[in-house]
Amino acid sequence: MLEGDSHRVTLLLNQWSDGSDAALEELIPLVYDELHTMAKRYMSGQNQGHTFQTTELIHEAYLKLAGGEKKNWKNRSHFLGVAALAMRHILVNYALSKQSQKRGGDRQQVTLNDNSVVSMERSEEIVAVDEALKGLERLDARKGRVVELRYFGGLSIEETASILKVSHQTVQRDWRFAKSWLMRELTY
Repeated sequence: MLEGDSHRVTLLLNQWSDGSDAALEELIPLVYDELHTMAKRYMSGQNQGHTFQTTELIHEAYLKLAGGEKKNWKNRSHFLGVAALAMRHILVNYALSKQSQKRGGDRQQVTLNDNSVVSMERSEEIVAVDEALKGLERLDARKGRVVELRYFGGLSIEETASILKVSHQTVQRDWRFAKSWLMRELTY
């Protein structure tokens, strides 16, 4: 997204926060491609016959973002961070509904790498990562957000640093620590 477009998105988000439905109508086409890219990362690797589609994930996230309480959007990065969180919750809830075992069943070995993508076929993994992530968030909320944005949101180090308003080096350190901590939690 160009710098001018990013500024326009921030202005529209602020107008939407102030209650302007017209701003929301203008905003959607500007952010739809980014939301689609984010959702596509989640949905890649799916069988053609699965029941949850990329567009459905976008629409579910949009409903979460637009509905309920009034949002005070700071900027485009803040919006995308909240969208990643919404998609995480949607996918975890979907995975829980599809999971045949009760919670607390056998732990799954999970690979957290820089190109991790969430898949509905990996619903037990999604639930296991989410449960471990809740523990990490209790230990260090920022490290939990880094995992959420990188693993669930598919965001880069640079995008994550921008959303969290920290340096790239801080995100890299948090990511390394979080991966180690989560691997320990998920393998024991």
